[in-house]
Amino acid sequence: MESREVPQRSQGGPRLTTVSQTEMLIVDWRGGNDDARDRLIARLLPDLEQIAAARLRREDSSSLSTHDLINEAVERLIRAGEIDLASRAHFLALSSRLMRNILVDHARARRADKRAHHAVELTTNVEGEVRIDLQALDSALIRLGAIEPSLMEIVEMRYFGGMTQGEIGEATGWSEATVKRRWRVARAWLADALSDPLGDG
Repeated sequence: MESREVPQRSQGGPRLTTVSQTEMLIVDWRGGNDDARDRLIARLLPDLEQIAAARLRREDSSSLSTHDLINEAVERLIRAGEIDLASRAHFLALSSRLMRNILVDHARARRADKRAHHAVELTTNVEGEVRIDLQALDSALIRLGAIEPSLMEIVEMRYFGGMTQGEIGEATGWSEATVKRRWRVARAWLADALSDPLGDG
């Protein structure tokens, strides 16, 4: 990995710490450098391709390609303007959320088309291959976010970003044990919500 040493001050005087090229691009982007933003996106493109491909794999009902999904996510990212990114994992978590929004928007558009009579599903391989109705999942996540936003974020990062528990810990600052515990809670709540979509008890 490319890196460079950046002087930082401490009580004992200046010291040197190694900062990854990705982190430097994030810092420069936060400082308003659009070139750094473009270089960061290009650098992390393989990660974005992996996320997008995982979301679209075996999705015969989706009209989006991996390229389309990435382009729309990047466009929304750029339109968002100033973003307080902290790390590569944080970038991937944000990209996962944007891809969720894009997929849901397209699912709604398809359902609004009277010629489309089938649900749009999300395939997840987080714990064995599972197909979930995309709009039902989105509705459940909105409900979960109103109750406990951190649990909603975990589901987004796992289902839409394909992120590992370690990567989620890096993005959120939680310990791996905390991520595991919250993922168990989120997974149980989600299973219950999807079995009762309208919450009618």
